[in-house]
Amino acid sequence: MDNQLKRTLGVSDAVVVGLGAMVGAGIFAALAPAARAAGGGLLAALAVAAVVAYCNAHSSARLAARYPSSGGTYVYGRERLGPFWGYLAGWGFVVGKTASCAAMALTVGAYVWPGREHEVAVAAVVALTAAGYGGVRKSARIARLIVAVVLAVLAAVVVACLTSGAAGAARVAGGGWGGGSGLLQGAGLLFFAFAGYARITTLGEEVRDPERTIPRAVPLALGIALLVYTAVAVAALSVLGADGLAGSSAPLADAVRAAGRPGLVPVVRVGAALAALGSLLALVLGVSRTTLAMARDGHLPRALAAVHPRHQVPHHAELAVGAVVAVLAATADLRGAIGFSSFGVLAYYAIANASAWTLGSDVKGRAVAAAGLSGCVLLACALPAASAVTGAAVLALGALAYGVRRGLSSGSGS
Repeated sequence: MDNQLKRTLGVSDAVVVGLGAMVGAGIFAALAPAARAAGGGLLAALAVAAVVAYCNAHSSARLAARYPSSGGTYVYGRERLGPFWGYLAGWGFVVGKTASCAAMALTVGAYVWPGREHEVAVAAVVALTAAGYGGVRKSARIARLIVAVVLAVLAAVVVACLTSGAAGAARVAGGGWGGGSGLLQGAGLLFFAFAGYARITTLGEEVRDPERTIPRAVPLALGIALLVYTAVAVAALSVLGADGLAGSSAPLADAVRAAGRPGLVPVVRVGAALAALGSLLALVLGVSRTTLAMARDGHLPRALAAVHPRHQVPHHAELAVGAVVAVLAATADLRGAIGFSSFGVLAYYAIANASAWTLGSDVKGRAVAAAGLSGCVLLACALPAASAVTGAAVLALGALAYGVRRGLSSGSGS
């Protein structure tokens, strides 16, 4: 087929793409709202999020090895549960992550040039779309550079906080706990930051030897991200405490300032901008590949399934995604209006775990899939009501569109 992608990514490339999505802007912002919800139970919330993320990653890796095609859970749901469930996963992913792309682009703008966020956001989208057009290996090289710089910045934050005289072990687990519901809500917010390993599975068609590469890359990327998140959370808590972290609008900048290293604040801002850029790059890659898979099946215009003969990328899908994101970034501020993305991500992985359950009678595989499915449902229910209602409405709209399309297809065929 002329719309198949070329396998060019190895294990390290796949890990870097996943890290670029996970160790993104979330680490610079997610800790504060999670601390507001979980209080002194922030590290426990991080552990819960990590367990659910591991279950989802394990299920996704098993499925990706079986179905190494672009599209991630859209493909798995379609193959294991039926066309509707695959479509619902793909719909939630494309709609939710397109809004996330615009929000991430605006985050880049806010850090690079406050007051000119929209212009910078559009420029970032255009630049990354052009980079993606040049091939997935080029995107992976850019992601590798961004991840290296961001990890260096985060290491500087950790060292500055833990070696300062302001650090105190009592602050790490101190502060009032938010109770069971607060713990779960904090875990739901932190889980969103872990969800970037899905980028590895959505690129399944471009990974060499996917049966071996994906099951190795996914847990490796997740493990590195967990170590980074834990180290940063402990460092920030050691100087700010749970209450100080909860009240911060720029937690890592405030942490280095409290540690007596105000000179690091500009470095943190640069790191945050690059992290948001890395997340945007990974998001565009993931959304365009899912768009490609849905276009192949006719759920989106079939022209979006085209693959560039030279660069081996879904160039129509990438250009379409880039255009939509650029328009959203230029005209609307979605940074505070994408709460439904957390709900959509959890629904996406619930379908992935349900799909993995059907793979066979392997006891460990089924137990992990069941735990992942239960965790996704639990965290989705614990999210703020507005996020859950908006997310459910987006999924319902997608289901309605699917039903209307099926009805029109049946009518035209009769």
